[in-house]
Amino acid sequence: MTDSSALPSSAVRTPPEIIAGIIAVSAVASAFICWLVYFHTPTDVTGTQLRSLPLVNAVLNALSTVALLAGFRFIKARNISAHRAAMFTAFFFSSIFLVSYLVNFALHGETKFNRLSAWWPFYWKLLASHILLSVIALPMILITFFLSLTGRFPAHRRLAHYTYPIWLYVSITGVIVYWMQSAIH
Repeated sequence: MTDSSALPSSAVRTPPEIIAGIIAVSAVASAFICWLVYFHTPTDVTGTQLRSLPLVNAVLNALSTVALLAGFRFIKARNISAHRAAMFTAFFFSSIFLVSYLVNFALHGETKFNRLSAWWPFYWKLLASHILLSVIALPMILITFFLSLTGRFPAHRRLAHYTYPIWLYVSITGVIVYWMQSAIH
């Protein structure tokens, strides 16, 4: 049996149970969000508590977007430490966003968009792509971070080529969805 610590990082196999665990946690999180959005009765239907959470969520998404763009620029310049700091910053803002998003939905429920609006056909397609890709992004982000933190850089790079554009799209469309909802209300 070979000691995995003696192998180069490209030869270290990622334990399938770790990946399965990340995917399972992501699936549970997505199911919880689905329940919260579509089945949970909001606790503050009148919207008197923490009414600014949607704006906070948009700002957190925008900050995550800025950090993602900086991280991409840093890795292209081969500035690994700055790239790592930027990606941890994006992860931090996205994590705080997720907590704020959950609190907002627990309190206020789903935001209704006027289906008679001329923007409705564009809005629902944007929102659907945002939701679908956010569900896909969560495990990809976690696995990409795991690969980096455990020194599996070739695998990290391969997966990051897919994770980055999806994460960036979800962050940007989160801001656009907020802007559209606030403009219609």
